[in-house]
Amino acid sequence: MARASGIDRARVVAVAAELADNQGLAAVSMSLIAERLGIRTPSLYNHIAGLAGLRRELALLGMRQLAERLGAAIMGWSGDSAVHALAVAYRSYVLAHPGVYATTVEAPPLEDHELQSASAQLLAVVKAALAAYHLGEAELLHVTRGLRSLIHGFATLEAAGGFGLPLDHDESFRLLVAVFVSGLRD
Repeated sequence: MARASGIDRARVVAVAAELADNQGLAAVSMSLIAERLGIRTPSLYNHIAGLAGLRRELALLGMRQLAERLGAAIMGWSGDSAVHALAVAYRSYVLAHPGVYATTVEAPPLEDHELQSASAQLLAVVKAALAAYHLGEAELLHVTRGLRSLIHGFATLEAAGGFGLPLDHDESFRLLVAVFVSGLRD
């Protein structure tokens, strides 16, 4: 097979992300990525450290994208409005990028400074959205975990077709976030 031009780590990760989002993370394989890129599988190892390295790159991509989108969503908002905007943007990301998002769920290894930095940036955006509630550091982290769990649970159930009743998903989500936010004010 002739050497394909224009292939670098970013291109490999982009192809993997597209596959993960369209076919599911479990469908992503080095051979399928190589096929999509028109190269032999061993050539991928010039760009990525195997499947584990690829998943790490997808997690890094996902955390960075999520931090960017959430940051843009809360810009100019504070308090309840910021939390609602963050929740809607987070849910939207999960639904649009289910495969990439799935790689972001696990806490990054402490020794991986690049992933730790991306995770910290994401956490900083969530903390900014919650700043108006003047929570102590420990309480802020507990609330962050709760908010993340709420959004993750709803969005992953929704993506998996877990809501069979004929009720509007957007309204259910809005109500869920409103109940959470009202608890922050009490």
